[in-house]
Amino acid sequence: MDPNGLPKTKRPVSPSNPSLSQAEKPPSKFVHFWRLLTFPVFIFAGGLFGFSLARLSYLNIAGNASHSYANGSSPGEWYWFSHGIYRIGITIHLVTILPAGLLMVWQFLPIIRHKFLLVHRINGYIVVILSLVSNVGAVMIVRRAFGGTLATQAGVGLLAIISTASIGMAYYNIKRLQIDQHRAWMLRAAFYLATIVTLRLIMILSALISSQASGYFTTMSCGELFTIYDTAQNVTSLYPQCAQLGSTDDTLVIVQASFANGQAEQIGASLRLSFGMALWMALFLHLVGVEIYLNLTPRESNRLRQVSYERQMEKGLEPFGSAGLTVDRWGDAEPWKPIAEVTMANPGKVEKPRIQESE
Repeated sequence: MDPNGLPKTKRPVSPSNPSLSQAEKPPSKFVHFWRLLTFPVFIFAGGLFGFSLARLSYLNIAGNASHSYANGSSPGEWYWFSHGIYRIGITIHLVTILPAGLLMVWQFLPIIRHKFLLVHRINGYIVVILSLVSNVGAVMIVRRAFGGTLATQAGVGLLAIISTASIGMAYYNIKRLQIDQHRAWMLRAAFYLATIVTLRLIMILSALISSQASGYFTTMSCGELFTIYDTAQNVTSLYPQCAQLGSTDDTLVIVQASFANGQAEQIGASLRLSFGMALWMALFLHLVGVEIYLNLTPRESNRLRQVSYERQMEKGLEPFGSAGLTVDRWGDAEPWKPIAEVTMANPGKVEKPRIQESE
């Protein structure tokens, strides 16, 4: 007998219920994207893929091409990231997070999970490793990224912690064959990491709006300004503080944050001023959004819980159906029961479940 009071059979079947093996085979549609609730995930995955593809040119970090990172990053950023520990950090971050963004999308395609499970597993391990290493690179550069304000450092630090924790939870659950929880935690990790896409949209929109107010300023160092302009004379004519006796590359000057005048340093200042706020807004939207999606797809979670129950029985991982990190095992939820047991206890009340896939 298992902890749920059921005989240790491989595939419990009830005449009024489909076998658990059938739960593993949802209806076949074009790449299995066919329900309305899959649309947000499809848009999310497409946006992440498009953003990563558009930023592949940044892998040419120090090149002279117009779309290299050195020339395409926010004005003033290259002053810090052209050398030293920050150059190492930005290199690590870009060469890992961009491929991870491209590969992560394929994890959302059910046809790959059902027809090419080995591809799903190998690709998953690659995405996990790349994502974890990219977090290391992000933490290395956060002190200088878009001004490195405390709001930015706190936001990036939190993002690195929750994405790493989510990946760890997903890995533990799949090792315990708790597939429903593996799905939930990997979705969380993917949504958290994709915060950067929404962040960019909010940052640019905020910068454009604040430019109309003409009352926002921030500071930039003379060294950053020298990397923006071709000659030192251009800098000193606009910012004479950088030419004063005793001034250094670390000397700070006040720069207006505005897109209106078309000056590179003012555009960089505007993006810098908006980055921290945009990061926290995007992170909030993604934190809430993924939980809404998970709560709107309980049928898929229940289907995968049934599959987990069968797989755990086959491998002897107890308690069957709750061998991973589940609320009934670690919290105060009612003990979970498989479909067969519920049917036997209430033969006249349980309808045949409609096993469908929601993502």
